Amino acid sequence: MKIFLKTEDEIELMRQANQLVGKTLGELAKHIKPGVTTLQLDRIADEFIRDHGAVPTFKNFPNPYGGPFPASICTSVNDAVVHGVPDGKTVLKDGDIISIDCGTLLNGFNGDSCYTFMVGEVSEEVKKLLKITKESLYIGIENACAGKHVGDIGSAVQDYCESHGYGVVRELTGHGIGREMHEDPQIPNYGRRGNGPMLKASMCIAIEPMITMGDRAIYLMPDRWTVRTRDGKPAAHFEHTIAVRRGVAEILSSFDEVEAIEASRY
Repeated sequence: MKIFLKTEDEIELMRQANQLVGKTLGELAKHIKPGVTTLQLDRIADEFIRDHGAVPTFKNFPNPYGGPFPASICTSVNDAVVHGVPDGKTVLKDGDIISIDCGTLLNGFNGDSCYTFMVGEVSEEVKKLLKITKESLYIGIENACAGKHVGDIGSAVQDYCESHGYGVVRELTGHGIGREMHEDPQIPNYGRRGNGPMLKASMCIAIEPMITMGDRAIYLMPDRWTVRTRDGKPAAHFEHTIAVRRGVAEILSSFDEVEAIEASRY
């Protein structure tokens, strides 16, 4: 395991890449409504990212199980947990949820963030899943300060989500991030306090709870990318990229644009 600590100049470049991810998610929020296809959303994101001088990191990202990722964002609808592939056949419907995971490469550094959106009127049960998953992200971030351990983050997320009766996916994790999209260490959403690598100031990591309404069991679709819940129940996914500090962690990505649009709708 090799963990790269970032300089302040590098963290600033990472902030710029991550702020662009937040702006991209905000642009997509304007278009998320019944009748829109996931392929349409992908094209909007690709154009937006490139127009801002960056490259969509996910496009052609290698897959150890098959071919490279064919799109610029991951669009995971309802029971899809992560890595959903945009296509022209998947049409958003009233009551759906869609997790959009987005990555940018700007000035040599990566940004990475995910938000789960509501499409039209969503059931109260699903709204609660999104609320708890999003809250668990910030609870994890509260535990991401220098001197703590990776297990402190996972334990906090796990305890909070399981206390509400939700499943915590084990097979997929957050990760270190920097010049590469995925760097050491892995950041699981479960664990034991005091276990795992110690967090050091200037580490940059992506924390991303992936939480299921039912059982935590998942399976991989034949496209070798899309991961779904085995019981067919919905899943939520929220992600921020942060810089570890000696006090409170610094969030480099942003939900501000998305939340402003959601506030005007809901």
